Amino acid sequence: MNEEVIRLTQFSPGAGCGCKIAPAELEKILKGSRSALEFPNLLVGNDSKDDAAVYDIGGGVSIVSTTDFFTPIVDDPFNFGRISATNAISDIYAMGGTPLMAIGILGWPLDKLPASVASVVISGARSVCDDAGIPLAGGHSINISDPIFGLAVTGTVSTDHVKKNNCARKGDILCLTKEIGIGLVASAEKFGLVKEKDKARALELMTRLNRPGAVLSKFDQVHSMTDVTGFALAGHTLEMAQGSSLKAVIKYKDIPKIEGVDYYIENECMPGGTFRNFNSYGALCDMDPAYKPLLCDPQTSGGLLLSVDPSAVDTIAEAVRGLGHDFYIIGNMEELVEGDDKFLKVI
Repeated sequence: MNEEVIRLTQFSPGAGCGCKIAPAELEKILKGSRSALEFPNLLVGNDSKDDAAVYDIGGGVSIVSTTDFFTPIVDDPFNFGRISATNAISDIYAMGGTPLMAIGILGWPLDKLPASVASVVISGARSVCDDAGIPLAGGHSINISDPIFGLAVTGTVSTDHVKKNNCARKGDILCLTKEIGIGLVASAEKFGLVKEKDKARALELMTRLNRPGAVLSKFDQVHSMTDVTGFALAGHTLEMAQGSSLKAVIKYKDIPKIEGVDYYIENECMPGGTFRNFNSYGALCDMDPAYKPLLCDPQTSGGLLLSVDPSAVDTIAEAVRGLGHDFYIIGNMEELVEGDDKFLKVI
């Protein structure tokens, strides 16, 4: 096959984090799979639906471990590697950690795609690892029907500075560090409707490491932190609200979005993951159906979602922007009234 005409996305049954198993189905898979053993040093595991596992090794230090992989969201193999690596490494930052090393995960259909293309994917990932200052130290590969790539990443974090996604407090301000709409842009590209500037913006967002997470871990006023990926802004906000026994209120007009997403919504460029997401958690949301295409749009390598003490919002904004990243205020956390089964309200 001629490498110059290969379009990786034609081999994708689902693009990027949009191919994640829906939250409701994942619950069924994990149900009943708990270990009979107790691990007192495991600070974060499956229970909190968090971004990575955290294990206390003593001396005030904990290990952060995560893995993430998916099918191509872009046609260019080098950029596919970059996006996959950025997405995986950013889970370490979302816990407040600093990445230490990465291991590659490669599934490649050698009867459909040359090995040389897989090599370019790995080169893209290595460039991101180099940028993060960590080695791509090895990995595992299999011959499979559809291409997949990702990383298993190990990091470290001060045990006192671990940031979970279920520790928000009443009155906290909800903040976001990247625009959303990546799933819509990816679908628009498949439909031949994408605008080049939106495509370029989505690529820039997907390859921007969430470095501020390691800095924000040192701020006690950042009560809760996660990143926005395949379960979309609504899903990850719900995880934060439910885990904290609070209600999240988001102002739709304040949600940062890639410029062309309204056009893509009008032209029904929604990925399948949008509908799977809504079917999984829509009953827990109080929002106009017109908000679903954006709020449930699966993100690949999305930004950090923060729950911040109101007194520290300006300080946190300055810290994030000082690192060259964006900072948006999108809502707040409120008390959940007894009997209310809606953990997210979008106004």
